[in-house]
Amino acid sequence: MGRVLASLAALLSALCITSAAWAHATLLSSEPADGSVLAQPPKMVQLHFNESIAPAVIGLVDAGGKARDVATRAVGQSVLIVLPDDLPQGTQIVSYRVVSQDGHPVAGSLVFSIGAVTGSAPQTGSGPFKILIWLARIGVYLGLFAGVGGAFYAAWIGQGPSGSTVSRGALAIGLVSAVASLGLQGLDLLNLPLGGIVTPAPWTSALATSLGPSLSIAIVAMAVAWYAWKSPSILMAWVLTALAMAGVGLSLATSGHAATAQPQWLTRSSLFLHGVVAAYWIGALAPLAVMAHRRNDDLPRALKQFSAIAMPLVALLVLSGLVLSVIQLGSLRALIDTPYGILLSIKLSLVILLLGLAALNRFVCTPAVIADYENTRPLLGTILLECVLVVCILAVVAGWRFTPPPRASVAPVAAPLSVHIHTDAAMFQVLVSPGKVGSNDFVLQLMTGDAALLPAKEATLILSLPERGIEPMERRATLGPDGYWHVRGVALPLPGRWRMQIDALVTDFQKITLQDELQVR
Repeated sequence: MGRVLASLAALLSALCITSAAWAHATLLSSEPADGSVLAQPPKMVQLHFNESIAPAVIGLVDAGGKARDVATRAVGQSVLIVLPDDLPQGTQIVSYRVVSQDGHPVAGSLVFSIGAVTGSAPQTGSGPFKILIWLARIGVYLGLFAGVGGAFYAAWIGQGPSGSTVSRGALAIGLVSAVASLGLQGLDLLNLPLGGIVTPAPWTSALATSLGPSLSIAIVAMAVAWYAWKSPSILMAWVLTALAMAGVGLSLATSGHAATAQPQWLTRSSLFLHGVVAAYWIGALAPLAVMAHRRNDDLPRALKQFSAIAMPLVALLVLSGLVLSVIQLGSLRALIDTPYGILLSIKLSLVILLLGLAALNRFVCTPAVIADYENTRPLLGTILLECVLVVCILAVVAGWRFTPPPRASVAPVAAPLSVHIHTDAAMFQVLVSPGKVGSNDFVLQLMTGDAALLPAKEATLILSLPERGIEPMERRATLGPDGYWHVRGVALPLPGRWRMQIDALVTDFQKITLQDELQVR
């Protein structure tokens, strides 16, 4: 048994460690701007986000209604889309689907016109597909809270099979839903039809996001709880269910909107506690309802033991939920001004009702059962109402999958200054952060004229401001693990139009030099 428990603990830890500091991506700006009308076709479209992202699917429909192939690259917090040279006059539509750091796909479209506006932007709709994702998420929550929580209650408090049918059923639903969620996530990332779920691409893509470790932890936790029902000894059941409950907290703390907010130590620990306490509470409802329905003479003992721990845990549940809500909202007005806030308002209303029923159980129904264990009808009625409210709350929480929190809509930093230099021989993309007077970081993406990676041996950045008497300053760039050249901490002491030159040494006998101007704020 020791080896099994050690392996399970190591697996949960490894899955948790694979998750880093993820956030929800929001498009800050684009070049050209959405809805703009240009006199000449642009060479490139640039999408600037509030965090680093990974392109999943980028598409272009030209003014003639023809789908065109484009070359794309991610540079820091931006996506660069190289356009064809022969775009027709009229309205062009660039559709993007990128993966944010919390694992959720972020999709949208950018419309710009060459010469004049023609046609209209497409209307998109994926209602049935979103419903499947939403239902699968509810199933995962049922497995974690009712399934794992029910197994924990049976091992530590109930000490019997009461509610085992409900708990095992929830675990089965949760396991199937977790696998389905992973496949649906991949389909959503790649914008594939439902039939694509039988191919490996969506599964590989989903596992590469932060949702992959989160659902993997959830699957392990539910499998451990399932095995705990069959454990040969009460000691093993205690250890297994404790590990499974830790898995509930870890699963929630490794992915999603709240898990990515700053400060990470507070949001992740709050999510962990919130999930574990919710599983303790929700997992006890079905077993207690069964005991109340059967008028089990052990019900008074179980109620006393459950209630003694439940009171401080509920306070912890409310406190952790309040912390997460404050961080996610940013302001009280967001409760009514944003879809996320509206869902939170609905959830809070349901939670208040749930707390009212819990108080009624604790101070009225429980003492009545302790006095007479056959007087269970009022208790059973309130527990069933709690179950209904819990399902409604989980349905609301699952809806957050499609609504970025208000704090994600506010850019933590300004979009970097972007300069694109394009000749027949080469194409250089330069991102300057923050692009104003002071210390700046430069990211240089060196490409050939057809947007392929330029295999440079060295790269040098040269800056000057002749109008203010500043002679050329030469800075050697360093090739980073991301494949881009970086020059960090470049001091730009004065505003103005700086001259920028980039020298790329391709071979010992070939050097490519491109020049442009940089407007420093």
